[in-house]
Amino acid sequence: MAITLPDARQLSDEVLDALRLRALRGCELGFTEADVADLLGVSRETVCRWWSAYAAGGVNALPGDRPGRPLGSGRLLSDDHAAVVQQLVRTTVPDDHGIAAPLWTRRAVRELIQQVCGVDLAIRTVGLYLQRWGFAPKRPARRSRDQDPDEVAEWLDEIYPAIAARAADEGAEIHWCDEVGVAADEVPARGYAPEGQPPILDVSGPHVRANQISTITNDGTIRFMTYTQTMTAALFLVFLDRLLRSTTGKLFLIVDRLSAHQTPAVLTWVEAHQDRIEVFLLPRYAPERNPVEYLNHDLKGQVNASGLPHTTSEVRSRIQTFMRKLLHLPEHVMSYFQHPCAQYASAINV
Repeated sequence: MAITLPDARQLSDEVLDALRLRALRGCELGFTEADVADLLGVSRETVCRWWSAYAAGGVNALPGDRPGRPLGSGRLLSDDHAAVVQQLVRTTVPDDHGIAAPLWTRRAVRELIQQVCGVDLAIRTVGLYLQRWGFAPKRPARRSRDQDPDEVAEWLDEIYPAIAARAADEGAEIHWCDEVGVAADEVPARGYAPEGQPPILDVSGPHVRANQISTITNDGTIRFMTYTQTMTAALFLVFLDRLLRSTTGKLFLIVDRLSAHQTPAVLTWVEAHQDRIEVFLLPRYAPERNPVEYLNHDLKGQVNASGLPHTTSEVRSRIQTFMRKLLHLPEHVMSYFQHPCAQYASAINV
């Protein structure tokens, strides 16, 4: 493997001075200027200029300027324009600028640069700028357009801190709860295949799936229940009853606004057990604020990794196997709270 030398224009003045002396020593030993240039990572013309100056006036006559074109010269965007474009890509979406694109693609950024800077760049050049700025193409995280930023801010700044403070004062455990469904034909990974041919995935004929409801705490505790039917208030109460029987203290349960969580029957049951459990609702359309979502992503990515199941019971068994392993991996469960959207909840009881 060939070694790639750093651009000499990026070297410090002290390193460049040493490089010039080594070039002169190489020429004195009989190496050609081309060989010296190749060894040191500079152009032959640069070595020739150093040798000519040295031959004419000695070491003191060596030029002190840097070789080659100054770094950044020839770029079509000024530093100020580049800073503006980077800030807009970080903080806005294409629709804010009337650009017909759901995400920032090279083509969308090209149109943004045309609007803001009046500069028309090739698509490939836009890609090079994005790479230089530290941007990379990524699969997007989904966020509902119905989400209320003020409601989320209130949850992060006021409601959840109050819940956490109460939990600390009353010795209550905060459990985060959510449901997830796993289908037998669900494979989030990609597979290799010859160019122009998609990989083939053999799946079961009928739609085979199983579901789970689980809770986690930020000290690594986990509780779960698998089921095959649709989540209803009655099924939710079965899980709540099991949850209380598995603990001795008081629970603060944080759930989303699924209708099964808010029926009169559920509210009546919770009120009857208010000495043991209180239920709090997350902001609407903000699943990314629930740490259990990242357990669900982990589950879906792992449960079918060894091959697709054929029956509902097999799907359910794989879910249970995955979750039972997590019972003995509290540090892994705690890692779900390290996602940037869930870190606000990671400091309590850790």
